[in-house]
Amino acid sequence: MTASSMRRVRVAEVEPVTSRIKRFRLVSADSTPLSEFSGGSHITVAMHARDRTIRNPYSLMGSPADTSSYQISVLKCDPSRGGSNFMHDNVSVGTELEIGDPLNLFPPVKLARKHVLVAGGIGITPFMSMMSELEKLNVDFELHYGVRSLEDGAYCKLLEQRYGSRIHIYLQDKGQFVPLERVLSNQPLGSHVYVCGPKAMIEWVLRTASLAGWPTENVHSEQFSAPPAGKPFKVKLARSVREIAVGSHQSILEALEQADVNPPFLCRGGACGQCEQTVIACDGFIEHNDHFLSEAEKASGRKIMICLSRISGDSITLDL
Repeated sequence: MTASSMRRVRVAEVEPVTSRIKRFRLVSADSTPLSEFSGGSHITVAMHARDRTIRNPYSLMGSPADTSSYQISVLKCDPSRGGSNFMHDNVSVGTELEIGDPLNLFPPVKLARKHVLVAGGIGITPFMSMMSELEKLNVDFELHYGVRSLEDGAYCKLLEQRYGSRIHIYLQDKGQFVPLERVLSNQPLGSHVYVCGPKAMIEWVLRTASLAGWPTENVHSEQFSAPPAGKPFKVKLARSVREIAVGSHQSILEALEQADVNPPFLCRGGACGQCEQTVIACDGFIEHNDHFLSEAEKASGRKIMICLSRISGDSITLDL
């Protein structure tokens, strides 16, 4: 995918879900059918905010069997790079946006005997479409969902009404936490576990699953990280002989797009590897923030994921 391969949609519905989360229902702006998707998919939403375009990934929540509209939920972050604030403050029914086609980096494994889903906060969103798909396929699953409180927890009552005893909700303000060791030790052979939520929660689940003897290939995670802020620097493009400034709150990818250079991307969250670029030279140190490159690749200084990583220095030269 590139920034030029986007389509227009119109906001058909906006629903406040909690004090910090809104649900948006999107329909085609030109009446052409929306693309099919599978459980766990996401789309990239482009928001034109004054002097820049913000592109954020959001999980699709609706049933994959219904492509009459797409549904996403947006958590208003504090601090925000601008995307969540834009969606909450500037988007209403009738607003038109640009989106990319659905992509799935977090699909349920079709041959799994059972699916154990672990969510924290807004990390519930990819599991909404996933559970809808699994239920239709009559596949065994259970959800363990940790939230700060019932008021802050998105879709808690809806999930309990729809899926009953398959749903386990833990309220932090009541001193309740996911009993992960017990959950992971009490599953049939051939089960797969999936986790989405804050970074610390994902690391906890991955570590606990490893210690419990779960095979690596049976443990799945999804985390969309936002590009961190830092000092401005320049990116030099060796093949096109261009020099582009990267602002303190921009990623390299965003700066290139603003300059009408459209390198490929998929997740924009450091997980898929699509935006990987070869480093020819770097005047400083690469600050790797992705979840894709190996430690050896990061140490080599020859690769960078331009959606998230930046440098502490004056300039970096890429093979572009």
